[in-house]
Amino acid sequence: MPNTGKSTLFNRLTGGRAQIANWPGLTVELMRGALPSDRLGHAYELLDLPGIHDLTGSSEDEAVVQRVMRNSTPDLLLVVINASQISHQLQFLLQIQAIGLPVVAALNMSDEADHFGIEIDHEKIAAALGIPVVAVSAKRNRGMNQLLDELHHLGESLPGSAAGHEAEPRRPAGYELNLEPEDSEQRQQDLLASHVRLPARLQNQRTRLLDRVLLHPVVGLLLFLGLVLAVFQALYLVSTPLQELLGSGLEWVQGNLLEPGLLLINTPPLLQGLVVDGLWLGVSTVATFLPLIFLFYILLAIIEDSGYLPRAAFLMDGFMRWLGLDGRAFVLQVMGFGCNVPSIMGTRVIRDRGMRLLAMLCIPFALCQARLTVFLFMAAVFFPRPWWAPGLVLFSFYLMSFLAAVITGLIFKRVYPSEEAFALELPPYRTPSLLTVVQRGWSAMLNFLVTTRVFIIVGAAAIWLLTNFPVGAAEASGETWAADIGRFFQPVLGPIGMSPELTVSLFFGFIAKEILLGAMAVIYRSNESGLGDAMAAFITPIQSLSFMTFVLLYTPCLGTLAAQLQESKSRNFVLLSVVWSLLLAWTAALLVYQGGRLIA
Repeated sequence: MPNTGKSTLFNRLTGGRAQIANWPGLTVELMRGALPSDRLGHAYELLDLPGIHDLTGSSEDEAVVQRVMRNSTPDLLLVVINASQISHQLQFLLQIQAIGLPVVAALNMSDEADHFGIEIDHEKIAAALGIPVVAVSAKRNRGMNQLLDELHHLGESLPGSAAGHEAEPRRPAGYELNLEPEDSEQRQQDLLASHVRLPARLQNQRTRLLDRVLLHPVVGLLLFLGLVLAVFQALYLVSTPLQELLGSGLEWVQGNLLEPGLLLINTPPLLQGLVVDGLWLGVSTVATFLPLIFLFYILLAIIEDSGYLPRAAFLMDGFMRWLGLDGRAFVLQVMGFGCNVPSIMGTRVIRDRGMRLLAMLCIPFALCQARLTVFLFMAAVFFPRPWWAPGLVLFSFYLMSFLAAVITGLIFKRVYPSEEAFALELPPYRTPSLLTVVQRGWSAMLNFLVTTRVFIIVGAAAIWLLTNFPVGAAEASGETWAADIGRFFQPVLGPIGMSPELTVSLFFGFIAKEILLGAMAVIYRSNESGLGDAMAAFITPIQSLSFMTFVLLYTPCLGTLAAQLQESKSRNFVLLSVVWSLLLAWTAALLVYQGGRLIA
């Protein structure tokens, strides 16, 4: 089920060595990782399915689980239950057991259950159900060896892949579920009455005291906005020195290793320009933002793992209802700060198609980490003083992204109406695990490198070619292909302050926003440390604000569009998303640029 610590448990069991890829036979990405081998040397692969509340539900996440069970039946099921909420999660285990496959149950967060005074005799529950039941705490790394032993013991007795032999494909014996709902509920009550002792009232004073403040309709909202502002200030203050240090190291590599090496092997000047002024400048400029991405995901993981994010959803649910959405859409919008793609895929938890499409239309306006790198760089260049100004600029664009989602919701809520009810579970506040938080930051940074490397390399090479061909045009008359493209679109983008150079970089930003700064480094022929001065010589502060506004709102990147197409199954919907975002971006940038000129 969701919010059971499943991801933390998955990382513990696989050692954090997980890969995300399409599961065979399904057009959906799932996390998979290798378990330690058993005493006989047999290999096991652990597949992380989406968290669901019910196996027979109609949401996309539940449909994914159903398709896996039907089309590629696993050898063994590991069911994760939140021990502190066993009173209403035990029925889910009974439903899974009725499928007819071998099952191991992990009572995760058992330390939290002990803290709340919940006594669970898991051995007697195991005897009553006839399956292994292990009390664990993935966060504290307790019970992991016993859980692995149970998985190995049961796995060794299985035919097929677990024992290293080929076997006939198996279907679950009772997939249509052998238990009627009332029988399942009655059996749960019998197990709870016999083997679980619940306190008369769960004592969690810390959660209650904090909720009085954080869920207050006025104070809670102000604190949430203050938290977001603090996050952006921290990103600027901490990541900027790290970026400068990494940039200096990359410059040293260029001046002392790369350029002398190319001269040593007598590289032709044109090829040398492509490698140094194209590929290296583009890639190294983007690479300097790796500390920012690492820090951003660490802060996001802390907010999520602390239990605060569901409360933000609860706090904003009433407002989101006004937009035709609910608190889940707000959580997904916040998740979009990392990357819009997984956030759009997360809309599977919304059963109603109308609300789901509306959420997918709003999410691309979230200020993702790719845009954040651009904004952080330009804010530091054009608004460096006082010390808090760059963070305030970032915060203002966060508010603008939310305003764009509000406008979109108000305009399209009648196009995509919904009446689906919203139920939200508020977990207790928890202290995030340092190891888990750091792992998430590191994994996100590596995933950024892996998923964008082709886009960045190809994009940097293409921009260098556009700015240097025809041969000699860049040094002579400036009549390059890039200049031709910029002038062609000048009648449309000129009124919002876009120079031909900015116009060219916007085209490559459509492929992936991560390319934008690399594109600028190639266009202005400058590395990361000198790019700010080069841009400041050609761009005014008002132009920079207009550019950032357009980048925030204009066409989603190709990855986001692909996710929208996959989840909506509608080309018309994707076309609507592109046209609407371009229209909104151009209008907002026009107001910023022309309004700024009038004020100036």
